[in-house]
Amino acid sequence: MENKEVRTPVSQKPHTVEKPKDTSGIGGMVSIEINEKKVSVPFGTTILEACRENGIHIPTLCHHDDLCVAGVCRVCVVDIEGMRTLQASCAFPITSPIKVRTSTPMVRKARRHIIDLLLSEHYGQCYTCVRNNNCELQGLAKEYGVDHFAFGHVQESQYPVDNSSYSVIRDMDKCVLCKRCVRTCIDLQEVGVLESVDRGDKTHISTFMEKPLADVVCINCGQCINRCPTGALHANDPSDEIWQAIDDPTKHVVIQTAPSPRAAIGEEFGLEAGHSMTQQLNTALKRIGFDGVFDTNFTADLTIIEEGTELIIRLYKALVEKDASVALPQFTSCSPGWVKYIEHFYPEYLDNVSSAKSPQQMFGSLFKTYYAEKLNLDPANIVSVALMPCAAKKFECNRPEMNDSGFKDVDYGLTTREMAKMVKEAGIHLPEMPKAHFDNPFGDASGAGLIFGATGGVMEAAIRTVVEFVLGKKVEDLFENANVIPVRGFEGIKYAEIPIGNEVGPVPGIVKHLVPNWDWLKGATLKVAVVHGTANAKKVMEDIKAGGKFSECHFIEFMACPGGCLGGGGQPIPTSPEIRQKRAEAIYAEDESLELRKSHENPHVLRIYEEFLTDGPCGHKSHKLLHTHYTKRGKYIA
Repeated sequence: MENKEVRTPVSQKPHTVEKPKDTSGIGGMVSIEINEKKVSVPFGTTILEACRENGIHIPTLCHHDDLCVAGVCRVCVVDIEGMRTLQASCAFPITSPIKVRTSTPMVRKARRHIIDLLLSEHYGQCYTCVRNNNCELQGLAKEYGVDHFAFGHVQESQYPVDNSSYSVIRDMDKCVLCKRCVRTCIDLQEVGVLESVDRGDKTHISTFMEKPLADVVCINCGQCINRCPTGALHANDPSDEIWQAIDDPTKHVVIQTAPSPRAAIGEEFGLEAGHSMTQQLNTALKRIGFDGVFDTNFTADLTIIEEGTELIIRLYKALVEKDASVALPQFTSCSPGWVKYIEHFYPEYLDNVSSAKSPQQMFGSLFKTYYAEKLNLDPANIVSVALMPCAAKKFECNRPEMNDSGFKDVDYGLTTREMAKMVKEAGIHLPEMPKAHFDNPFGDASGAGLIFGATGGVMEAAIRTVVEFVLGKKVEDLFENANVIPVRGFEGIKYAEIPIGNEVGPVPGIVKHLVPNWDWLKGATLKVAVVHGTANAKKVMEDIKAGGKFSECHFIEFMACPGGCLGGGGQPIPTSPEIRQKRAEAIYAEDESLELRKSHENPHVLRIYEEFLTDGPCGHKSHKLLHTHYTKRGKYIA
């Protein structure tokens, strides 16, 4: 397969000062002194980078590896010989020999005064804050021995808490004006909801015309939360309501868990990134009091069947029936942040979005229909909880159209951080839990559903199924060990082509009612793309509008968050490219450990078509429960 790649935009890479070409004749290296130690660093390296590379600690607050340089907090100041004032190490590129000192009395006092000034305007008590013991300002105060408020302490709230959003709560009394949220929203995601307004002591972070977050074009991705150093931004936590439901004997409380939280939740219990806690979490959730614990990967497998079938229908109508109204490329619909993004910024392309609901919402529909029938339960008494890596999932489950079961399909969305808090509240240390499997009737799922958690995972899962459906051969014949490497990795935009060739297989029974054969695909080339982060989504959408390369694709995976779900706005804090890479490795390692790695071979999925969705994928019943019903033109598509 030919694999073409588009350069990752700067917004998806760790930001550093760009290093100019060396013209000094010394090989691009500059000799400097840091605390009287001589070192050589590449031309253009910042002082902060040079210190970190040499094991020298410099405190920071506004700096973040995912974001562009700001240099606004000044906590990272250092003393440079010959310069009258202290300099922000994060924003100082090294272009000539210098002597740097990082711990002089002036540096120490300056940092302490900056921290004291930040605390003087920081309203609230640490022990009631959602970021208690994981707050960078709190950590700096401890590091610099703050034991009193040197410049006083604000006694009254200055800003009302904005809790209008289902996903993100803003408490500007805790804001330190580091502008990480602004840089995240404008530079990393290119949404632009937040901005710094006014000047001097009136400066604050605001939305458009100070409107509530629910009334602006926020896509609910929560990336601002993951980069906020304090409790100024946090997710809208429903755990108190969930505890009430668990404690109510009339309620049957079920939970589905997505793969990305399971690959990251160990970080909340002191483990290094990259430890999957899937089966330990199953045990912990049963001990907490959930009546049923299920794997979102089951409905991820179901999504591949439904979304893949929808793609086959679209292609057949376009290529065989010559229906010019068919919208191609087909876009994935699993990421609610991406769906919100296209609704706001590219509504004319809503027909391109797959009508398939996300795995979370598919499971919600099944809980209150199929599952309720199986266990002879009143669906009105089923409380459906979803453990997700994503703040936008909270908004998604509260969308008014998500009630095709006759009830609210998913009642509550929990982030990884909130789930860890509930586990700790129950007195459970997760790493010590014995392992357990998921509950029936859905059981364990395939590795294809598991890899949904990483960018490219939906596409890889789809390719594993499409290859075997259409070519009639094992995907391992094309990709070693069924690992579709061309769509993996953290490049912001990936493109791949899969030649169908002139040999096709028989049509599998599960889709035989939709197409007579695969002859119409002979000689075709399937063109696909994978996109993560809405800054990259914007580039691809603009290319499609201009009739560029991506307009020729048949299927495109979009994820709103950098790295996909494993970098979601509900994941443990901190986040960084290295942490996201380790979470991805945990997901792929778990996939390779499974015997079942293809969605269409999941026996539980096949059984649900035999017992419940009897008119097959994209049939009337599956459209009612597992798909959204209307295109942007208001045309019923079931």
